Amino acid sequence: MDNWRKSSYSGPGDGNECVEIATTSTRTAIRDSKAPARATLTFPAPTFTAFLESLKQAPGGPARRR
Repeated sequence: MDNWRKSSYSGPGDGNECVEIATTSTRTAIRDSKAPARATLTFPAPTFTAFLESLKQAPGGPARRR
């Protein structure tokens, strides 16, 4: 995967204290911004979507902080 992008929550400056994500039509990959050459976590796209939805519903999740 070569379309890595950082979270909008990365913070000021170079924003290297966050995770990066890359997607294809079938997979989603996550890596540490501070160590991009190290291992990545890769998930089937539907699994990652379900994971994000569960985070939004969790107490203190992004949907609850707004």
